Amino acid sequence: MRVLGLIPARGGSKGVPRKNIKLLCGKPLLGYTAKSALDSAKLTRIILSTDDEEIAEVGRELGLDVPFIRPSELATDTAATFPVVVHAVNELLAQGDAFDAVCLLQPTNPLRRAADIDACIEIMERTGSDSVVSVLPVPDPFNPMWTFWRKDDGRLVLSSGGSEPIARRQDLPKAYHRDGSVYVTRTKVLFEHANLYGENIHSYEMDPSYAVNIDTSSDWEKAEQMISSRSAATSTT
Repeated sequence: MRVLGLIPARGGSKGVPRKNIKLLCGKPLLGYTAKSALDSAKLTRIILSTDDEEIAEVGRELGLDVPFIRPSELATDTAATFPVVVHAVNELLAQGDAFDAVCLLQPTNPLRRAADIDACIEIMERTGSDSVVSVLPVPDPFNPMWTFWRKDDGRLVLSSGGSEPIARRQDLPKAYHRDGSVYVTRTKVLFEHANLYGENIHSYEMDPSYAVNIDTSSDWEKAEQMISSRSAATSTT
């Protein structure tokens, strides 16, 4: 199976300005995702999609392929990820390079490993799924069986659609949320379903110690602490 590794990194960023090339523990944020992608055994080709020439140059220095510059309309604060993925696939198709699946790797999740990427692709190969998404468990207090929607008139409705919450924590079904580290989608799903998921979605549970999503300055500080702690632990072993 030919799998495209796609790393999207736009120039604009409100929460952490220029975060994609800002140094995180001495290395550009983009560098962490570049390394995990380049170390993967199952990615056929790895490209960087960016609208920013400086980010493109940093990407090239990190060993990434930058076969095009992304249009500015796909790099605004309101631009969704899905059109960016479709644009990249179509650009490469026009260049004669087709893929069975796309693996979306967002730089804002810098701690995912090559092993996480390869495990997600292996799940797709083994199950024949439309997509594979990395996930983390939902803490019990936020389980859909215990959470509510509040209607305009103030009434509460269980998120699960049930008539009453499950009484005992021990009886709660396991629930998961996307952690954002890895998305693998068959290219036919992009065009047939117009989303990253399709109908047959499988999951890969991330190790929480490698899961962080950087949107704010506090997220950045958390990532720094996680990387520093891991480096300190490695140096003492």
